[in-house]
Amino acid sequence: MSHKHSRGPHVAPAYTGRLAMAPVPSLRLPDEAMDPAAAYRFIHDELMLDGSSRLNLATFVTTWMDPEAEKLMAETFDKNMIDKDEYPATAAIEARCVSMVADLFHAEDLRDDDPASAVGVSTIGSSEAVMLAGLAMKWRWRQKLERNGEQWKGRTPNLVMGANVQVVWEKFCRYFDVEPRYLPMAEGRYVITTEQVLDAVDEDTIGVVAILGTTYTGELEPVAEICEALDELAQGGGVDVPVHVDAASGGFVVPFIHPDLVWDFRLPRVVSINVSGHKYGLTYPGVGFVVWRNSEHLPEELVFRVNYLGGDMPTFTLNFSRPGNQVVGQYYNFLRLGRAGYTQVMQCLSQTARWLGDELRDSEHFELISDGSAIPVVAFRLKGEPGYTEFDVSQALRAHGWQVPAYTMPEGAEDVVVLRVVVREGFSADLARALKDDIITVLGQLDELKPRGQFDGVQPFAH
Repeated sequence: MSHKHSRGPHVAPAYTGRLAMAPVPSLRLPDEAMDPAAAYRFIHDELMLDGSSRLNLATFVTTWMDPEAEKLMAETFDKNMIDKDEYPATAAIEARCVSMVADLFHAEDLRDDDPASAVGVSTIGSSEAVMLAGLAMKWRWRQKLERNGEQWKGRTPNLVMGANVQVVWEKFCRYFDVEPRYLPMAEGRYVITTEQVLDAVDEDTIGVVAILGTTYTGELEPVAEICEALDELAQGGGVDVPVHVDAASGGFVVPFIHPDLVWDFRLPRVVSINVSGHKYGLTYPGVGFVVWRNSEHLPEELVFRVNYLGGDMPTFTLNFSRPGNQVVGQYYNFLRLGRAGYTQVMQCLSQTARWLGDELRDSEHFELISDGSAIPVVAFRLKGEPGYTEFDVSQALRAHGWQVPAYTMPEGAEDVVVLRVVVREGFSADLARALKDDIITVLGQLDELKPRGQFDGVQPFAH
């Protein structure tokens, strides 16, 4: 029996030839096309150098969703949100989401049979939502002066807010010619006070920003107290200033774990609210919402109408084309979870955050600034002078895979350095226990370095 001799097996390892030897094109388009599998491997392998998103405890942004949600979002990558005539189902879903958010925050004049009764829009995130809310307040300020027969040209509008606001508020003020009036913090106090607000407002104040879940510590600013103080000011003949609530982090938490806390449109002075769907709305980035109390607070001059996409379409956004899959993912969460589901998720996250906070406090190494009871965020600092800093702890934890940010506090408390852990869906109680154990391990390693003189003028880890 004869055997035919082949030329040998066809060898095509994944990492040979061009894939292994040629540098990845980075600054100019390559001259030739690339095999799709090779292009995938180039990019996939480089992305492995990123940190794990699930272990990124710095971000508020969602890093886990149901597989069914991921499938829906993948099926709608190609839907352009702005093409409402072409994608009427996606447009209807967006309107329903806006209505659900407006209802959650107790907006006025809502009707069950008319999604258009909710005054608001979906956005790429709270950054766009903040810009839109700020513009509405600025235009309302102009309109008020015009009604009173006063000239607004030549006057500089101002916005009153804490130094603890997210940077997007600084962007809004710079981009749209508004004077930012930052209210400083103090050691031990990382939210604004009513006294600060009353001292800062005047006839050119377009609004006061109160934060429901600050970026720095997760604390809730006293929205009701601020509104009450401004009510008394206006009733006494002083200026009448509206309030915007930046609920980017807390808007999908507080209604479910602190339902009796009054912070939203139940307060007549609150005119607009923004919230991030891609934070505790539990949706992948980027989706947010801004809603107004009623149509009176969204000036018609800011709404544009276009008809070149197939119908007369009102639009009030900074972005025009954007994918519809994030709104689809948000709608999935709203249907999938409902009020009961969101309550259960937020209670679980809060319980995990409070457990971690208690463990860190009991370790006697840390002073807690926020314990996870407001929203599921734990902020803490080292006690005393252990010979190393919060930056060293943050850097050392990276060796264990954890990304725990260390940063200085805003104006008025710049000498305070804190560490912060954001507890999100997907950060289980088991992971919390592992993090606590790794923190204790890291502190032991840093303590061992001190007797050997490792801290004599040089920090052991780069900041």
